[in-house]
Amino acid sequence: MISVRQAHKEDWVNVWAIIEPVFRAGETYAFSPDITEDEAYNIWMVVPAVTYVAVNEFGAVVGTYYIKANQPGLGSHVCNCGYIVSHKARGQGIANNMCAHSQKEAVQLGFRAMQFNFVVSTNKQAIRLWQKESFKIVGTLPGAFNHQKLGYVDAYVMYKHLVE
Repeated sequence: MISVRQAHKEDWVNVWAIIEPVFRAGETYAFSPDITEDEAYNIWMVVPAVTYVAVNEFGAVVGTYYIKANQPGLGSHVCNCGYIVSHKARGQGIANNMCAHSQKEAVQLGFRAMQFNFVVSTNKQAIRLWQKESFKIVGTLPGAFNHQKLGYVDAYVMYKHLVE
């Protein structure tokens, strides 16, 4: 059983253990593989409106996501999220759980839509999940992501209205 709750500063050590290998791999997030822990803390825990953790039945943090305004001012009704599941916990529906949770939370926070700005085209599992959740690819950014193994690949902009 997975539960999702707001992250606390004390969760950072576990959150960092989940996101660091993903950032270092350079295959799905645009952050530098050389990102420092302090830079990552700011990006994941400080800048967002809210950061959450997914916790298993034993209390272990197995995933994390954040919600933030995608743009300031007149674009602030559209949110952006980033999700990462622990390598050891993948394939257990945690990303699905966090995505569903994030949409409900976004509406409660006053957001009307959700936009993923930079979904790497080779991240087929994420694309499948977002499309299952009714996100549409609304744009392709040709060669926009410098994949650490494959070189330059496309990135997608994906969008979903949360409230009509």
